Amino acid sequence: MEKIFNGKNFLITGGTGSFGNAMLAKLLEFPLKEIRIFSRDEKKQDDMRKKYNDNRIKFYIGDVRDYLAVNQVMKKINFVFHAAALKQVPSCEFFPLEAVKTNILGTSNVLESAIDNSVEKVVCLSTDKAVEPVNSMGLTKALMEKIMISTSRNLPNDQVFCATRYGNVMGSRGSVIPLFIEQLEKKKPITVTDEHMTRFMMTLEDSVDLVLEAFLKGRNGDIFVQKSPAASIKILKDSLLELLNQQNYSTLNIGIRHGEKMHETLLSQFELEKSIDLGKYYQIPADSRDLNYSKYIDNFNTESFRFSNNQGYSSNNTDQLDLESMKKLLLKLDCVKKLVKNRSFL
Repeated sequence: MEKIFNGKNFLITGGTGSFGNAMLAKLLEFPLKEIRIFSRDEKKQDDMRKKYNDNRIKFYIGDVRDYLAVNQVMKKINFVFHAAALKQVPSCEFFPLEAVKTNILGTSNVLESAIDNSVEKVVCLSTDKAVEPVNSMGLTKALMEKIMISTSRNLPNDQVFCATRYGNVMGSRGSVIPLFIEQLEKKKPITVTDEHMTRFMMTLEDSVDLVLEAFLKGRNGDIFVQKSPAASIKILKDSLLELLNQQNYSTLNIGIRHGEKMHETLLSQFELEKSIDLGKYYQIPADSRDLNYSKYIDNFNTESFRFSNNQGYSSNNTDQLDLESMKKLLLKLDCVKKLVKNRSFL
């Protein structure tokens, strides 16, 4: 990567979020020329400017919904990590058109501008909620993936558009662990939707590694998925409370919220059937068939498109974390380590 990144210009859309901060810290380890952070949040941009204090970082205020703003920040860019999105499931359920504008039309703006500016590679960030979606956020992310694949079909050989798809990023903004910590700090009951609900678990560092894997190995239209363990909400809650020696802490069952599933899926049955097993990751190649269906009718190979009995790759059939393994994973998070260190407030 050091050779590839040397002297290059990067753009991170939605760069003030949890992923943007983690990827920025990683990129600064390399001898690159410039990293542009593109987002709507001037406060977070100012915080990042003070935190990193690195002349290679440039900040741009703008929205991916605005093609002119996107096209301005895309000038002379070599590589793009597209993380800008509306990703809160309940809010997207109440405002689905806003999710469409950002997750679908915004992605189209980013990809079209990347084409117009001859960007070498774009990696789009997607989510397990895009697989067999039941909510507006997942539906718009699924269409984001389809737009990436469709756009990638006609790219020249020196351009690559690909994507990653991952589950719950532990400790990220808006996720359940920061919510639990906030409730603990305020001495409020921990709210639990359903104790049997499962979610994939990965750290921010894992998400950065997955994006870099896609960056290095991705071909046009590919989607990369990390093999990840999962845990039930009960295991997650109990592990956190054990770390704090608060096993009898009050909890409140609130029921499943708008648009939530009991279990998430990272690869559908069909995707798992055709994916390439890379050991730590799955690589899902794009469907390369065209619209000339007559040749499939005339020369159909039944072995090529036969479904097996697999059920896809979901959070209830992957490796399940127990209390001890969940605690070890939690202790990798700065927010949890800080809480454990200062648990005297409980």
